[in-house]
Amino acid sequence: MMPPELLSFDGDWQSYEDMIYAAYMETIVNSGLMFRSAPVKSQYRPETKGKGFGFWHAISESSSHQSRSEDERTPDLRRCERIRWIAWAIENAGQLGFLCWENQRYGEARVIIWAEAHDYVVVLAPRNNYYLLKSAYVVDKPHRRQSFRVEYDAYCKLRKG
Repeated sequence: MMPPELLSFDGDWQSYEDMIYAAYMETIVNSGLMFRSAPVKSQYRPETKGKGFGFWHAISESSSHQSRSEDERTPDLRRCERIRWIAWAIENAGQLGFLCWENQRYGEARVIIWAEAHDYVVVLAPRNNYYLLKSAYVVDKPHRRQSFRVEYDAYCKLRKG
């Protein structure tokens, strides 16, 4: 699974964005993607530039978790290049090399899927009869890796206890 690279588009951001969106639609929105026997869905509204809210959270980052304005988000090329990794991580959750646990973020239940060797995380939110894709990103800070490990170990200990 080769990641799409901006260089192959000669720096034409709009064409690159459209290709990434097509991959997102193919692998997540229209693929019948499942997690724990329930469908994975993506939030569409509010729409920005004809593309759904969930897409922007998969390819860009915000300086504030409270910001709901997609115009304030900054594209992250590492996220863009890994757009197909979202489905790959969800499909392999629980397999060797993928850590999966539940936690609370911003007052809501979340499921974290961490492809540890690749430092890639997918975040899902359980809903009634489905999972909502919240985000996906590269874990690039040592303290974040450490906090994920601590959180995962505590989750496992609590489940065994």
